[in-house]
Amino acid sequence: MLHKETITELIREAGKARENAYAPYSNYLVGAALLAEDGSITRGCNVENASYGATVCAERNAVFSAVAKGQRRFLAIALVAGPKDADLPAEYPSPCGICRQVLREFCDPRKFSVIMARTEEDYRIMTLEELLPESFGPEFL
Repeated sequence: MLHKETITELIREAGKARENAYAPYSNYLVGAALLAEDGSITRGCNVENASYGATVCAERNAVFSAVAKGQRRFLAIALVAGPKDADLPAEYPSPCGICRQVLREFCDPRKFSVIMARTEEDYRIMTLEELLPESFGPEFL
């Protein structure tokens, strides 16, 4: 269970990451803040590409950046997203299927928290297991 202070910090860090998003095609900016087991936080943002298929979501950007720094186990991720010029997104941002599977590689899905935030006070938390039931992970290989 995450402390309120940790949730707030992750949402703030995701908001900062959102400021760096590169989304000239969708104008939908996404920021992510990934909490590692050691307490470190790695930010990620979506980076779009004219070919669309080369686009990288904020969640995967955060995971790959953390892995590049040597991290391998994660406890939570916070997401903040919305249209470029909007103060608040209309919905709570949820990871796409590919991002859910990538996150699954590096966590216990029963314990990993996904914080989908509109603001620091308005958010939903679900476990990765709730978002990706009966998932396939490295322990099956």
